[in-house]
Amino acid sequence: MTIKGHTLSLKVDDRYHNTSLSHFLKAEVSASKPITHFWMEHQKIRLNQKPAHHAVKVSTGDQIIIDLFETEESDVTPEYGELEILFEDEHLLIVQKPVGRPTHPNKKGQIGTLANLVAFHFQANGEEKRVRHIHRLDQDTTGTVIFAKHRLAHAILDQMLSKKTITRTYIAITEGLFKKKKGTIDAAIGRNKHHAVRRRVSPNGQNAVTHFQVIGLNTHVQMTAVQLQLETGRTHQIRVHLSSLGHPLAGDTLYGGLRDRINRCALHAKQVEMKHPLTGEQLTIDAPLPPDMAELMDNMIQ
Repeated sequence: MTIKGHTLSLKVDDRYHNTSLSHFLKAEVSASKPITHFWMEHQKIRLNQKPAHHAVKVSTGDQIIIDLFETEESDVTPEYGELEILFEDEHLLIVQKPVGRPTHPNKKGQIGTLANLVAFHFQANGEEKRVRHIHRLDQDTTGTVIFAKHRLAHAILDQMLSKKTITRTYIAITEGLFKKKKGTIDAAIGRNKHHAVRRRVSPNGQNAVTHFQVIGLNTHVQMTAVQLQLETGRTHQIRVHLSSLGHPLAGDTLYGGLRDRINRCALHAKQVEMKHPLTGEQLTIDAPLPPDMAELMDNMIQ
């Protein structure tokens, strides 16, 4: 597979001789049947320099060229605002989510979300496309969020997330001093029947695993800075797990944190590590700590 700009080129080898084009594309680039159907309907895919048609079979040595460029009506209202871009190319966009902005709208026409800023960014660059977020962060959480710029990138990134080949590292500042320098929290998370928003550790909940390592302590104010990585992605996972240890996030009043030092949950999605979904390039994308958390971190000692 080779990629140049929006053009994806593939050559069929002996493994796929006399199999369907749909099967080949599913196996090689994670293209579902709806994606392949879209490419054919919009004449985006050529087999040996000719438009591909449904049910066609491929042979060893066949050359397949796909134009990944898409023009779509945005499903999100564009909103002007500052967007901190950490990485961008023809296939994906990684940005820093600021505090106080939800990741995406919950209803048509809603503004004030990160997705609205991304929609405006696309519009300003003459890119007519949908906004496709791969994962999300809570409204008060800052840091890296990944967006796909076309349907194939979306499909591959979703698969990478499912297979846990995207590593997301978080920084949190918690109440109290940790006794252990590092460890793993393996505790299922479920809904709290007494509260519509809160989650709780529950044996009947969904499997949830969080790894943590202490990176700083402040004995004067009794706070700990920890670095975390998730094996699962449950709602409020870090917040619930840390609270279950008796160390809620600073500022997280929903789970027992105090707001005497910071006025929101002290949680930041610091880094994303992954292979580029199309080129295979190894990416390590860092998001700088926002000022409120950076100020707290300045007083931490290892």
